[in-house]
This record gives sequence, C-alpha cells and structure tokens, in this order.
Amino acid sequence: MEPLIADLALLLICASVTTLIFKKLKQPLVLGYIVAGFLASPNMPWMPSVTDMENVHLWSDIGVIFLLFALGLEFSFKKIMKMGSAPIIAASTTILCMMAVGFVTGHLFGWSQMDCIFLGGMLAMSSTTIIFKAFDDMGLRQQRFAGLVLSVLIIEDILAIVLMVMLSTLAVSQQFEGGQMVASILKLVFFLVLWFVVGIYLIPLFLRKVKPLMSDETMLIVSLGLCFGMVVLASSVGFSPAFGAFIMGSILSETIEAEKIEHLVSPVKDLFGAIFFVSVGMMVDVGLIVEYIVPILSIIVAIMIGQTVFSTGGFLLAGQPLKTAMQCSFSLTQIGEFAFILATLGTSLDVTSDFLYPIVVAVSVFTTFTTPYMIRLAVPAYNTLERHLPDRLRQILERYTTSDPALAGQDSHWKSYLAGVLRILLVYGVLCIAIVAVMMNFATPLLERLLPDTWTDLVVALLTILFLSPFLRSLMLKKTNNDAFQALWQNSYFHRAPLAAIQMLRIVLGAFFVSYVLGKTVHWTGAVGVFVVVIAVFIIISSRLLKRQGRLMEETFTANLNQRERQAAKRSEKPQFAGRLVERDVHLSDFVIPVGISWAGKTLAQLNLGRQFGVHAVSILRGNQRINIPSGQTAILPGDRLQVIGSDSQLSSFGQALEAQSAQEQKSLSEDSEMKLRRMVIEPCSTLVGQNLRDSGIREDYHCLVVGWESDDSATLAAPNPTLPLKAGGILWVVGEEKDLALLEKICHTAQPSATAPSQS
Repeated sequence: MEPLIADLALLLICASVTTLIFKKLKQPLVLGYIVAGFLASPNMPWMPSVTDMENVHLWSDIGVIFLLFALGLEFSFKKIMKMGSAPIIAASTTILCMMAVGFVTGHLFGWSQMDCIFLGGMLAMSSTTIIFKAFDDMGLRQQRFAGLVLSVLIIEDILAIVLMVMLSTLAVSQQFEGGQMVASILKLVFFLVLWFVVGIYLIPLFLRKVKPLMSDETMLIVSLGLCFGMVVLASSVGFSPAFGAFIMGSILSETIEAEKIEHLVSPVKDLFGAIFFVSVGMMVDVGLIVEYIVPILSIIVAIMIGQTVFSTGGFLLAGQPLKTAMQCSFSLTQIGEFAFILATLGTSLDVTSDFLYPIVVAVSVFTTFTTPYMIRLAVPAYNTLERHLPDRLRQILERYTTSDPALAGQDSHWKSYLAGVLRILLVYGVLCIAIVAVMMNFATPLLERLLPDTWTDLVVALLTILFLSPFLRSLMLKKTNNDAFQALWQNSYFHRAPLAAIQMLRIVLGAFFVSYVLGKTVHWTGAVGVFVVVIAVFIIISSRLLKRQGRLMEETFTANLNQRERQAAKRSEKPQFAGRLVERDVHLSDFVIPVGISWAGKTLAQLNLGRQFGVHAVSILRGNQRINIPSGQTAILPGDRLQVIGSDSQLSSFGQALEAQSAQEQKSLSEDSEMKLRRMVIEPCSTLVGQNLRDSGIREDYHCLVVGWESDDSATLAAPNPTLPLKAGGILWVVGEEKDLALLEKICHTAQPSATAPSQS
C-alpha cells in the first residue's frame, strides 16, 4: 500500500498545482495534467517521481474506461441520424484524408507500417475538449459554424471508436488481410446491433422497476456496475474494454436517467481521467523530443495544412459556404484525447515504436496552444482567398452551396422499401443468431447435466424454436414501409414479381433458422425434416399470439428508445415553427437567464432587445412550459431558457451583455451585505433613551432588527417588546448589515453623529 498511496499523493498534488496554474492562465486543463505527469515522471530527475509505474498504467486504463463511458452518455445514435448528411460527409472526408496524410508523413521518415497506420489514426481526430474550451473563451459558442464543428466532433468520436476496434484487430494480425478485416467489421456490426437492441429493451425496464429504490448512491453503483459488466462482456468477445464502456454509455444515454447518471459519474470520471492524462505526460521524454524534433515539426505542419485544406473541402462537399467551411476547418487544427488513447492502445499491444508516444504528446501540446490563433485566422484567410478567387469558381461554389438539399435527397419507393427490409433482416437476423448461439453453447451443456441423453436434444430444439418464434415471425412477415409497398404494387405489374420474390426469400430465411436448429439438435433430415420445418413455419406465421407478442415487444422497444425524447419534447431546443432560414447568417440560439440578474422580472418591452442588440425573442422555455412568440408584456424569470434569433455578431453581443450583467450582480454580493449579529449598550446620552422600539426608527430608518433585550437589572435575555421604553444601560441584540449597524451604534452611544465609540461584541 505504501508505494500506491505515495504515488497517488504525488500525482494528485502535482496535478492540483499545475491545473490551478493553467486555470489562472486560461489554458486547457488537459495540458496541466500532461505537465504534472512530466514533473512526476522518472524523466524529471530534480523532482520526486513515482515508484510503481504498473499501478499508474492500471489507473490510466480505468481512466480510459470512464472517459469513454462519459462520452457514450453524451452520445446518441438518434442525434446522429437527425444531424443530416452535412456533418457525416465532412467528418468522413476529413478522417480519411488526414489518415492518408499521417500515413504518408510517417512513410517519408521511414517508420514501420504499424507506426504509420497509428499515426494516421491519431492525426485524424481533433480534440472536442480543446475546441469547446476555445469557443467558450472566445465567445463563439453561439455562432453558426461552432454548432457545425461540434456536430462533426460527435461524428469523429463515434468513428474513432470504430477506428480503435479496427486498429486493435489489425495490430493482433500484424498484417492487412481483406477477409479478416471484413470478418471484423461484420463482427462489430453484429455485436453493436445485438447490444443496442437488447440494452434498449431491458435496461429502461429495469430502471423503471427499481426507481422507487433508487437514490444517488444506488444510481451511481448500478450505472457503474452496468458499465463494467459491458466492459467484461466486450473483452470476452475480443473488443477493447473502452469500446464496451462506450456502448453501455450510449445505451444509458437513451434513458430518462441519462443526465442524472452523467452528473453522478462526472466526479469519478474526472479523477481517473486526470490520472490518465497525467500518465500521458509521464511518457514524455525530452531527449526523444529533441532527437525527433524534425518529425514533430513536420507533423505539426502536416496537421495545419492538411486540416485547413481537406476539412475545407469536406465542408464544401457537405454543402457549406466557403466562409463557414474555412471557419470550421481552421478550428480543427489540433489533435487531442483520442490521439492519446490510440497511442496508449499501440503501446499496450506493443505494435508501435517507443518514440511515437512522446512525439504525439509534443504535437498535441503545440497545436493546443495554436488553436485560438488558428480560429482567429480563419476570417482573414477567407477574405484574402475570396479576393483572389476566380469569378467562375466563386459562382460554382455559390450555386453548389445554395442548392436545395431536400430535392437531391428524395428517396424512391424502391429505396425506401428495400431500406426497411434490410433493417428488419439485420435486427431480427442478429437476434435469431444470438438466441441460437446462446442455446447451443450455454443451454445445451446445462440441460445435458439435468436431463437424460434421449431427451436433451428434443428439449433444446423445442426451447430454441420457442424462443426464436416471435422474432422469426417478424423476420418473415413484418411490414416495412407499407405505403411504399402499396405504391409499388399498384404502380406496375412488373413490380409485383420482385416484391413477391423478396417476401418469399424472407420466409425461406426463417425456414433456414428452423432447419438449422433441427439439424444441430435432433438431426432430422430428408422428408421428415422438411415436413417438420414446413409445419413449424406454418404455425409461426399463422399464430395470433406470436403476432401480439411481437407487436408488444416492438412497442416496448420504441417507447424505451423515445422516452427521453418525449420527456424533452415540451422543452426541445427549437420551436416547431423553426425551419430553414433564408439568410444563412441568421439563426436561433439559446441563452439561460442566470439567477440574480437585474434583467429577471422585466418584460421584453422593458428590455427592448431588438433595439439594444438587434436580436428578437422567439420562445421562452420555463420548466416544462414553452411560450412561443412571447408578447412584449411577457416577463423573463431566473432559470428561463430564452431562444433568440439574430446574426452571429448580434448573438455574440447579446451573450456578452448577459454575461456582463451576471458578473456585475455576482460582484455586488460582497461581504458588506451579509447579515451580522451585534450587541449594543444604550448610553445615557443616547437619543434612544425613553423611546420604545416601535417609534425609535431602528427598523425603518436603520434597516436593523432587534432580536433581544437585556436590561441592566436582569441577566436574562428577553424577547423585544415594541411598547416598552428603552432605558439607559440597556443592552440591545441587533441584526443588520455592517454599514447599518455602524450607524445605529453611533446613535446608541451619543446623540451627536460625530461622536463614536467602539462597538461591544
């Protein structure tokens, strides 16, 4: 225990000092953690260093699990689908191009193939934390391009998870084989679908059942238990532990308890996440950095040029204007957290060279410092490029970015119908395969120990088909897009043959599962086997009970998937009338009214936001209530979420004014306004002698409250009687502000305002 506690104390003390310094310097805390790790590492000979690196690496692995779990809690597959194609196109283009840039850069220095591949993966991921912090410090969070950048970062995070899984597979095989890679992708898709569908169906049901028993403590324990349970499950099937943590976080993010879980897990995540980033800093070797200074500078240049060029192209390809594309691309010119995770992965698998880790850390530190300057450089760079851009190219860009994406994205009936069929085959096919695998590998050995040998195969076959039957019925008969099917069926007789063939193929696929189970258990083949398969399929198709059961499970799954969305429907981020705005620079943005601000309680007419800042309030979200198009007589209250519309500059001006008002109100809450208790003696010369409390003006004129009265002839404290006269030598116990108490004390001691006497306490 001694080295464990000593190392932990050293790491946390170093981290606390460096993070306070970096907080004062308004720099990202991640850099403070890295510096702390460098100071506590054996590479710094003038300071104490950790003695047990194995424990530190163990803590850092736990930190990665918590970081990915927290990332999953903020992630939503439905949000990805609702973002549209623009962020997906931009993120995919950027990642592919930057991976190529990293691979080519490493190849030019003669590094190994695995070093080049991992370097490409590290360079492809920008830092969500650093960009978010930069936008916040520069007051750019409300601008339109910032929202697009954050959407792209979400896409990059999920693609980074996939990349991490693929690199793990590639590292184990040590060579690129197409068949093995395809098998890995299919395995990834299989378990993603299985875990997501089963998790969304079971976990919300479990949380609802135990909700009366849930406190903050039990909610934390349950959520962490689910997280580490999925970590173990993911590791057992060949995935990384961090991938399992991310999957469980993404499942819990669809529950109504997601925000509470995220709040409860945050301190634990911050602790172990800090240890992870400190361990990253411990890998920094100044000697290696000096030795590889040329590759470091080359990689920095590759990131700067590659991100600005390829990201701009990706955003243009996604239909964004040139100015927005350049603002987005200049914001992405850094590498961050996932680069460290990938570097840790390569080191733990022993497939990357020792020099790659410190190189990536050095590049990350440098690009973190340059991020704000690159963001500021975007607009001047756009202005310079726009002046030298040929007119024909400018017209092509304007025509491409102003085209209506809705017209280009209309799906045909065939596309809609086939997408529905593929979705059904994927989901229910995965569930059927999982049931068969569980029954054959786990249930069969158990039943063999409980039942006679002659009955085991038959019981396994019956139970497996029984469990499969509701999913097989949906696989064979569930309707997809009924409107598209009817339109195709009625439109042309030529469509009916392929539609009937697709339906027949679905039935054949269901029959295949039944025949596979029978062949593996009771070994019925030939005419008997065919007859049993036909009878089983007929019973499954014609069963009304299975139909109701399948519909009930689908309704439960859909309700669980949409429960958080339904709860937030009344306070959704945008009102129903908000559509695509004609002016690209005009958009909606949210602002929370802080508690204690002087604007609270005033009406919109009194604030006159349109004249002051050029913005207009379009909606007020107050708890579960939404006030759309509020009138001028509507007052704003503390805690309201005010949705306003305006340009980037107008929204930025309004946000700065709101923050200034909040800071001013907080500054006014000084110690002078605190209430204090003071003991005062009434001198014989005081003008208060002979007056009663009611007429003395202590409450009205001096804003003080007498809470006790102690006469000179009694040692007991009595409650104040407002009708009794005050006597010389009497003692008042008074509550009030410091300045009011000082004025009242003067009156208690003398009738002359100029005379003073020390207060008694």
